[in-house]
Amino acid sequence: MRTALPIDSWRDTRDTLHLWTQVVGKIRMALTPPVNHWWHVTLYLSARGLGTGPIPIPAGILDIEFDFVEHRLVLRTSGGGRRILPLAGQSVASFYESTLKALGELGVEVEIHPVPNEVEVAIPFAQDVGHRSYVPDQAHAYWLQLIDADRQLRRFRSDFTGKVSPVHYFWGAMDLAVTRFSGRDAPAHPGGAPNCPDSVMLEGYSRELSSAGFWPGGGSEGAYYSYAYPAPEGFADAPVPAGAYFSAELGEFLLPYETVRRSADPDALVQDFLQATYRAAAELGRWPSTVVVGS
Repeated sequence: MRTALPIDSWRDTRDTLHLWTQVVGKIRMALTPPVNHWWHVTLYLSARGLGTGPIPIPAGILDIEFDFVEHRLVLRTSGGGRRILPLAGQSVASFYESTLKALGELGVEVEIHPVPNEVEVAIPFAQDVGHRSYVPDQAHAYWLQLIDADRQLRRFRSDFTGKVSPVHYFWGAMDLAVTRFSGRDAPAHPGGAPNCPDSVMLEGYSRELSSAGFWPGGGSEGAYYSYAYPAPEGFADAPVPAGAYFSAELGEFLLPYETVRRSADPDALVQDFLQATYRAAAELGRWPSTVVVGS
């Protein structure tokens, strides 16, 4: 059962959570060996919320998890160390301070770039006392959206024989994504993401790709999206299922979550959208036949 979660109803919680995940994501990025396309920085859906997965530390393994069932941040080490922080009542500044303090108590030393990325106004974490909203029911409802999207994206990922990313959560833009690659180099990305070094985009888009995912934007309740880089000629005019459309502003196809939620067969609609937009990228872009799959 898919529950409505209008973006306007939880925007304050969404924006606070976005910045909290950036703190945790930057910790993972600082401690994890680099992987192509920045795959080492992402978070992953879990049975309780969103987590880092295993992070290597000198004494073993660290993991950090947003628990959207009991609404807390849980930090654990393989040595048995554990710290728990409540999410409600925290500003970005207090969350940042408390998280670094908890890591220190666990014997984990880390330095991060203490300013958010991919946001128009980048307030340093230690100074941001304005973002402090956290409504547990709203965070839980968003997590349920991600569970639904994760299931859909894993199903879509499974039939691709070429290079493909994990289904993972990018905290910069707050999206759950999976990316397929043609195997060919791409032209240099122009960059331009707000408060984000162009080098991030250059690496992320260094290979020709078709990427799809879900994010809490693009519709009144969030949206599935799909885009190609570089976008081949005619991509924007490719046929897609009813209810989906190409956004010239964003340069990608969108399928609003409210359209999915109201559909007679939501799973089929999402899979049709993902396959149709991928086929448009691969066929119009003349991808090698060895990786052009899907029906």
